Parts: sequence; C-alpha cells; structure tokens
Amino acid sequence: MTSETEILSRLETLNAIGVALSHERDLATLLERILEAARDFADADGGTLYLREGDSLRFEVLRNDSLGYFMGGRHGKPIQFPPIPLHREDGSGNDSMVVVHAALSGQTINIADAYTAEGYDFSGTRAFDAKTGYRSQSFLTVPMKDHDGQVIGVLQLINAKGPDGRILVFEPAIQQLVESLASQAAIALNNRRLIDQLETLFEALINLINTAIDEKSPYTGGHCERVPALTTLLADAVARTKAGPLADFDMSEADRYELKIAGLLHDCGKITTPVHVVDKATKLQTLFDRIELVDTRFEVLKRDAEIALLKGELDQAAYDARLSQLDADREAVRQANTGGEFLGDDRIAALQRIAAHTWRGPDGSEQPFLSAEELDNLCIRRGTLNNAEREIINHHITMTIRLLEALPWPKHLRNVPEYAGGHHERMDGKGYPRGLTREQMSVQARVMGIADIFEALTASDRPYKPGKTLSESLTILGRMKLDHHVDPDLFDVFLREKVYLEYAERFLPAEQIDRVDWSKIPGVSPELAAELNRRDA
Repeated sequence: MTSETEILSRLETLNAIGVALSHERDLATLLERILEAARDFADADGGTLYLREGDSLRFEVLRNDSLGYFMGGRHGKPIQFPPIPLHREDGSGNDSMVVVHAALSGQTINIADAYTAEGYDFSGTRAFDAKTGYRSQSFLTVPMKDHDGQVIGVLQLINAKGPDGRILVFEPAIQQLVESLASQAAIALNNRRLIDQLETLFEALINLINTAIDEKSPYTGGHCERVPALTTLLADAVARTKAGPLADFDMSEADRYELKIAGLLHDCGKITTPVHVVDKATKLQTLFDRIELVDTRFEVLKRDAEIALLKGELDQAAYDARLSQLDADREAVRQANTGGEFLGDDRIAALQRIAAHTWRGPDGSEQPFLSAEELDNLCIRRGTLNNAEREIINHHITMTIRLLEALPWPKHLRNVPEYAGGHHERMDGKGYPRGLTREQMSVQARVMGIADIFEALTASDRPYKPGKTLSESLTILGRMKLDHHVDPDLFDVFLREKVYLEYAERFLPAEQIDRVDWSKIPGVSPELAAELNRRDA
C-alpha cells in the first residue's frame, strides 16, 4: 500500500506538474510530459496516451520500460499503429475495447488482470504478449475531459510495479491522483489547442493580407514568402555563432516565432501601394509601355526621310545614313527603357540629343520627339522608378509601421513592429523612414535588412530585371557592407555559415548558383576569403 507520506509527496508533485503543463508551448512535448508524469505517479511499466480525432482514437505517445518502447511525443520514434475506431460500421459503439469504452462512457476503468477480466476484448493484448513475451496484467484507463466535459483523449497505464518488481493492481489513491492529473492535463491540452488554433488563425489572416498583395503583384507576393524564410535562416545561423561580436545572441522558440511573424508582415504596407508603381517593368511604363509610342515616332521620321528622298531633298547616301542613325537612336532608347544597367552621362547625353528631334504629329504640327516627362523617365540612372514613384514605394514601410503599431500586440509579439519596420534602415543612419543607426536597431531588424536585400537581388520573378547570380549578388551585398548599408558582422555570418547557399538551394534555379571567388567579393577580409575558398575547393 502507498503510504500517506508518499501520497502527500505525489500531491505536491501533482501541483507542480499542473503548473509546468500550463506553461508548455509545444504540443508534442506536452503530451509526452503528461504520460511520463502519470507513469511516475503510478510506478507503471508502460502507458499510452490517445487523442480523440473525429470518430477514432489516435496513438500519440507510447512508452514501455520492459520492452524498450519509446514512441511518439517530441522525442520518440513515429508511431505506425492505425487509429482505433470508436464505432463499428453499423454505428454501434466499439466499446469491447477498454480504451474505447473509457472514451465513450467518460468513466475510469481499473482492471486488476486483463487475462481474467470480463466484459472487454483483450484478445489483441494476449496476441501481443504471445509475440513479445510480455505479460500485460493491470490496466488503468482514464478519460481526459476538457472544461466542457467532452472526452478529448484517453490515458492508459499498464502494470503497476511494486518495490520488489511484482505487478500490482492500481490502488484507489493512485487512481485518484492519475484522474486529477488527467483532468489538469486535459485542460492544459485544450488550452494549448486553443492557442494553436488562434495562432493558426492569426497566420491565416497574415497570409490573407499577403494573398491580397500577391493578387495585386505576384512579384511582391513571392517576396513576402521568401524574405521570412531567409530571415529565419540567417537568425538561426547567428544564434549558432559562439565567437565574435554576435556570440551572445540567442533565440528561444518564442523569439523565433516573433521574428517569423515580423518577416511575414514586413511589407504589409504595400497593400496601399499602386500596382503600376510596384510592377513598373520599364521606365516608360504606365498602364502600358509607352516605348511603343516612341517606336511609332521613329517610323514617322523614317517615313519623312523616305519622302525627302523621293522629292530629291536627300540623296541615297544621306538617306541611308539617316535610317542608320534613326535605328541606332531607337535601339539606344529601347536599352535605356529597360533600366537593367546603370545609365552613365554619355548615354544620358545621347537621350537628350534624341529628345531634341522634332516630328510631325497627327495634327500636322511640329512636336518634340520626347516629352519632358518621357525624357526624365528614360534618364533614370538605376532601375525604372523616378523620384516621385520611388517616394510612393518608400512610403510602404511607413505604412507598414503605422499599421503594425496600431495593433494590440501581446507581450511575446511586442517587437514585431520594430523588426518589420527596420529593414530599410542603414547602419550609418541614412536609411528610411526613421534614419536609425546600427546601435539603435535590434539584431533581428538588421537580419531582416540583409534578407530583404539579398532576396531582391536574386529574385528572378521581377518584371524589371533578371535574377542575379550568387557571385553578382554577393558582390553587390559586399559593396553595401563597405558603404555602411548592411551590418558587417551579420554579413560575415551570412557567408561563413553558408546561409546564402542554403537559401539558394531552396529558392534559386540552378543557373543562378555559380561558383564564387571570395577574393573578388568586396567587404570580405583576406583571411575570411582564404577560409571560404579552401572550404569551397
């Protein structure tokens, strides 16, 4: 018999376990702890925890010391047993099985010896014993009920052990303790499920926002998916780093979840950005690419040259030279329109010369070949956006911060606005929208800044540029390190821990994953370059 002192000790343990269960965030770990606590109370050789799923009981955790079974939960091997149906095909209860009877009746079943018990089908148990050499004797089967009295699972213990190793019946005092544990566990489990459902709903709402952005712009939608993934990869790599200036950085599971949410929401402000700006593929694009109008004007000039030839105003040589020049000018405008390369002063001067042409419009009047607005757009030195459009794009981060700061974040997500709103800041304070310096930003926000840039450089689904190779992207990122745009310590971790390569293998096509000569990458010290080249050899 269990002494009063032992019972009091186990009651204290029960209270401690109840507190521990209420704080456990991981469902698989929670289920594992419930079963192990029940086995400890009862000195049970084995046990199984089932969860109710629809009209069946699903094996979640299974332990047996004598047989060496360690299955399910967070740390055990996967359980391959099929779920146990609660009802037969004719609709009658399958309650000849003791676990099913406990689930359907909501009553605890305490059996001294399965081989002599009446009213239950233990044929499967006997067959199992015959196969393994085990002797299943005493059973304690306890339903787990939530706060509404609904059975959400069953806790079954097998073979209570005495001090001398003999198999005993589960005592009434022990049964009460296990029932109390099952009740606390069911509430903790139900709370965990409710929290998981709320988190799932929350993430679904975030995905709804990103889907809305995706419908406006498939390019931005892909970005909202890939940046969180790269952010997590780099943050995990930093947490693994145990030397250097980032050695003290660490993340719990709650920290990782907070950063994940921030990554998913980092561009939510783009829901307010006009599509024609987000997806501006060429410099002359509005609702359509106005390069077609410019092409038409070139054709008019070529027609005018042909008329001049027929009238004798031009000889053949002058006519041929005129056509050649017009074709060259048209190609220069077309190349400038793509925005793929940096536009130097010589090319801008050529565009200004072309703009000075005149052509006879549909009404017969002489008109400038390029309007002032068209010339300004074609003379954009990098990318496809003019200053006004870039301001519109930049405003999305202000909107992101405004939207996120307006939400009543719980304590474990309170840093989401700071992480999400800082990815366009620079280490030297020249970023936007707040002009923060490196010291004013969290590591997580700086991590997201690198992730945002590298994803944009390598992305192959942008309408205005092809995706760059690894070596091209790392060269640009290295220059940005030297320019105090990105965090230098995070840049080194990004390379040393192969974060760039892990991301590339998951998200980039093979043709973009080229070999990198680290001695040619800006911002990489000679020592690090030598180390990386040796590693890649």
